[in-house]
Amino acid sequence: MRALRLPLAPPHVALPRYWRVLLLASLVPLLAWAAGFGWFLHSTFQTQPPPPLADGIVALTGGAARVETALRLLAQGRARLLLVSGVGGAAEFGELAHRAGVASALAPRVTLGRAAASTHGNAAETADWARAHAVHSLIVVTAGYHMPRALAELGRALPGVALYPVPVQPPAMRGDTDPATFRLLAAEYTKWLATEAGLSALVSRTEERAQAAEHPEHRGGG
Repeated sequence: MRALRLPLAPPHVALPRYWRVLLLASLVPLLAWAAGFGWFLHSTFQTQPPPPLADGIVALTGGAARVETALRLLAQGRARLLLVSGVGGAAEFGELAHRAGVASALAPRVTLGRAAASTHGNAAETADWARAHAVHSLIVVTAGYHMPRALAELGRALPGVALYPVPVQPPAMRGDTDPATFRLLAAEYTKWLATEAGLSALVSRTEERAQAAEHPEHRGGG
């Protein structure tokens, strides 16, 4: 009888040391990005306490409920002045006030800024307005996912001005996160990283081109 010969297992092939180092080096930034993204997601959905009284409020346009929230804070007496930065099209105060359910008498205290087409532009527009109106403390209203980058840009443009975030959660952020929302959050996190790394001008140019292509009538960041 012939002996049954079992097939031998293929020999283990070890990667050369160079490739192991290269693989590890490529994984480290990916793992760091993923860990930071986890923090970013956590901060995005955090609720904030009501802001203290401040000299001014800025609403960065580009998403639902931001302007309405800022106008209601102004009506509640949280600040004396409001800048709506990045207003697009032919939007006027009366339309915004009606949507927010606030009195038209607030009009003299509201500035509609139409110069900004990016978050970097929002910060520059806000800095000019703050200096012109002696604003030393500022309530910042924007989407929760946009808040880290907005604070980074505003902090750079307004050194010495106290910033109090009031994040607004868009409808897409109030339920389960679908793939499109996840991609939006990942893109915003990457923009924030680039801004913190000193690449704000590059992010701004990319943002302005995207806004012009997708929404010719709309201005504003984030």
